[in-house]
Order: sequence, then C-alpha cells, then structure tokens
Amino acid sequence: MTWFERIGAENFDLWGRGARGPWIAALIALAAGLPGVLAVPPIDRDESRFAEASAQMLETKDFVSIHFQDQPRFKKPVGIYWLQALSVGAVSHVENRAIWAYRLPSLAGAMLAAAACAWGAAAFLGPGLGLLAGALLGSSFMVSTEAGIAATDGALCGAVTLAMAALGRLYLAGRGGPPTGRMTTVLLWTGVALSVLLKGPIGPMVMALTLLALALWERRVRWMGKLGWAWGLIGLAAVTLPWAMAITVVSDGAFWGAAVGGDLAPKLLGDQESHGAPFGYHLALSPLLLFPATLLLPAGALASWRDRRAPAVRFALCWLIPAWLVFEITPTKLIHYTLPLFGAVAWLMANALAAPMGPRVRALGAGLLVLAGAVFAMAGPLAILRLHVPSAGFLAFLAALFFLLAALGAAWLFWRQKAVAATAFACAAAVLAHAFMIGALVPALKPLWLSTDVVRALAAIGANPREGVAQGPVTVAGYAEPSLVFLLGADTQLGGGKDAADAIQDGRPAIVEGRADDAFKAALRADGAVARLAGQVQGLDYSKGRAETLRIYQPVTVDKRP
Repeated sequence: MTWFERIGAENFDLWGRGARGPWIAALIALAAGLPGVLAVPPIDRDESRFAEASAQMLETKDFVSIHFQDQPRFKKPVGIYWLQALSVGAVSHVENRAIWAYRLPSLAGAMLAAAACAWGAAAFLGPGLGLLAGALLGSSFMVSTEAGIAATDGALCGAVTLAMAALGRLYLAGRGGPPTGRMTTVLLWTGVALSVLLKGPIGPMVMALTLLALALWERRVRWMGKLGWAWGLIGLAAVTLPWAMAITVVSDGAFWGAAVGGDLAPKLLGDQESHGAPFGYHLALSPLLLFPATLLLPAGALASWRDRRAPAVRFALCWLIPAWLVFEITPTKLIHYTLPLFGAVAWLMANALAAPMGPRVRALGAGLLVLAGAVFAMAGPLAILRLHVPSAGFLAFLAALFFLLAALGAAWLFWRQKAVAATAFACAAAVLAHAFMIGALVPALKPLWLSTDVVRALAAIGANPREGVAQGPVTVAGYAEPSLVFLLGADTQLGGGKDAADAIQDGRPAIVEGRADDAFKAALRADGAVARLAGQVQGLDYSKGRAETLRIYQPVTVDKRP
C-alpha cells in the first residue's frame, strides 16, 4: 500500500510518453480481457450465433452472405464475421470449434479502444493523464467483459474510440494545438469505415452528433473542413460499398429489409425482444459498468462543469452527451449500447485528476466505488446459491475478495487525497478481480454450460459425429440454443420429439429435453424403433431462465427375424 501511496502524476508522465502510453493501456486491456477469452465456454445466444455464422463462412467459402444454419442472418453488416473468420483462419481451424479464436477480434477491439483513448487524451491532458484515461477504459468492467465475447461490441468500441481520438486531435490542431499529420486523418476515416462494417450507423452517428454539438457550442466550423472529407468519404465508400452491393444482389434486397425494417427500426420504435427500459437506465448502470472508474464519477462530473471551456472537456462532453441521450431515448436498451462513449467518460475522469478534490467529492466517489464493489462481491456467492455449486465456493471467495480489495483499498487512498495512487490501485486490483470472476468462477458454474456438457457426454460415448465416430447429424428436440449448434456444427437438426425419433430410426443420436421426452417416446413406439438412454445432463438454460434436463439417446438395432 505504501508503494502505491508514493505514485503521483509525474510517474505516469514518464510511462505515458510517446507510444508507451497507448501500448501500456492496450496491455492493461489485454490482461483484463484475456482470461474470459480463454476460459468461458460459448455463450448463448448472440455470441454463438455470430461465431457459427463466421464458421459457416469458412466452411462454405461464401464471404458475402451471412447464415446461421440455413437461415439468413440479416441483422448486422459483415465486418465482425470477416474479422472472426480471419482470426480463426490465422490461429485455429474451423473444425475445432474453439470459441477463443472467434473472440480475438473483440479482445483486439478492447485493446485498440484503450490505446486510442490514451493516445487521444494525451494530446489534451498530457501523457500521464492520457495513460490513466486509457487504463481506466481498458480495466473497466464492461470493456473487459465485452473483450471476451465474440460479438460486435468490443470491436465497435475500438473502432469508434479510434475515430473519436483522431477527431479530437484534429479538433485540437484546429484550435492552435499540436499539428497533426495525414496519418491522423487516415485513422479517423479508418475507424469510421470499420465501425460501419461492424454495426452500420453507430460510428457515423457518434461522430456527426459530436461535430454538430461542437458547431452549436463554439459557432466555428472552419476546422471541420480539414477532416479530409473528399478522400475520406471516397475511402469509406470503397471499403463498404462493394459488400453492400454484393449482399443486395445475393439477397435480392432482403438484407436491407431485415437489417433496417426487422432490426434497426423496431429498436428505435419499441422495446424489441422485451429489452425495453426507462429513460436513465444507462446512467443508473454506469457505476457498475465503469467499475473501477466509478471512483472518479463524481469528481469527473464536477470537473467537467468547472472546466467546460477547456478543449479537452468540451470535446469529450460533445462526444458523450448527445449520443448518450440518443441511447437513453431509444426504447430498446441493452447494457452495452453506450460502450462507444466510454472513452469520453475516461477522458473526463482523467481530467478530474489534474486538480485537487474536495472532501465531499472524495467521500461520494469512495462510497460509490465501495457500493459497486460490494455488488460484484456478492454476485459469486449468490450464483453459487442459485445454481447449487458449492465446489466453486473458494473461487467465489477469491473473486469477492479482489473486488472488495479494489474498492476498499482505492477508497482509502482516495480519501487520503492520493487520487492518482487510488486510480492506479483500483485499475490493478480490478483486473485481478475480473480475471478471477470471469476467467475462473464463471466457467466453474457448471449448470450454466449445458451445451458444453452435452458435447462432452457425446464424446465420452463415441456419439459425436464431428469426431467421425458416429453417423450424423445429431437431432435435438426441445432445446435450440445456438451454443449447441456451434459446438456440433451447422447440420445439427433442431426440432421436436418426432424429429428425434426419426433420427433414432435413421441410426443417428438424438438429444431430447425433458419436456419433449413423452412426445419422443410416443413417436418411437409409433415407428417401432428402440433407443438407449446413453447419458443425461442437467443445468440451467439461462437464456430462458429455466432448469432443463437433456437426455442423450442412441439407436438400438432390433432383430425382427422370427
């Protein structure tokens, strides 16, 4: 603790100079996200849908059309599927169905976000506070969690943060700050183009709202003419239009109807898939999602008002507030929607470290951090009680210990007016806490991983067609989670009891959920087929919130000779 007390802003000025600051921030994000990438089994539902669609691209060599099994997946652009296919092709094999390989683009996105945040903030705040901004972003709970999920949001956070960091440097140069080279403009449009390929309008929306807010606030737009609009938009079109035209032709225009009319519009007009929440939902969750940066939320808010005329604060506020309001107003809300704005929050909190803080702000920040730490500390024991997994008790204890250590230790340093030391301590302890929770405790909660246990049970009895030791495909009745499709392959058949009975009659294995068991047995009797119960897996289908029993059946040959 004494060593941390001696840490001051001058230490980070040394570590944050030049390229060291972004690289250190990226390494912090790597340490926070890697345990989840490697340890957590495939997650239902979005992650496994993304991963399976990417796997099918590699298997079919069709890199234009997006499919989950035989169904078109026309919700998001192609960027994340290309990145995942590239990652798997580089470090694994599609036959392995190794989910960690599909998560690497998300991990790279989190690392890029932390590095870009440090790089952009350094121009405004100096190298030390820039590094702290990147560390706060890279160690935050939401960023490090999304780094381990094979979906769009980790990569999108990296793309948008890169674009906004470059835009911030160009904005500062337009106000007489450090000059920028052509590469800064290239990075701006690279981030925008990548964000479009990943999630359509989100990146351009954030950039456009930032520019609009700055124009209304400052009444000066001349600097915006130096953003390389002509060749930037040409480059954007060159990156995005070829695939857009190809998918339009291949799908006969159906992609746009599904993506806009079936996905985007319902989110804007209503609470799609029961994901509605009231205005203020994202704000209420921010102390948890930003942990351990929660410590600096009150100080950051106060300093942002006090320093609102400073270029760093003005730019970050224009990046943060308009887009945040859009996400709050939109009826459909998911906790990761505001992730592209976390870089702005990190800038504002790092700015708060530049000046002394009063006792009330320190008390409020310390209290919020301890409260958030206590919530995370209780999560493990509550999960063990809910899932009845006493064997994971020690891991839950360690995770809780590190979350409480991060919160109480940082709060104590903060109260002693060691704000920089408290921030450094909180980031380091939070990385360890996240590693124990996501990398060790979550995988140990066995009832959550039904699909993984089913595949393991199939392999134990020599009935997994992917291993070439049994006739396939497997038919699954009453359980349709994408993780099982990802692990067993695209030809896995999802259906009811009659479909499972047909599989047995064809000499193939069947997996039957308990609620479909009676229909399965009735169909077997009607077909005159016989099945042998070869295994059983019990657990919690967390997507539906209900306990399930999956029974594995193998065909039995019946000698019908007299």
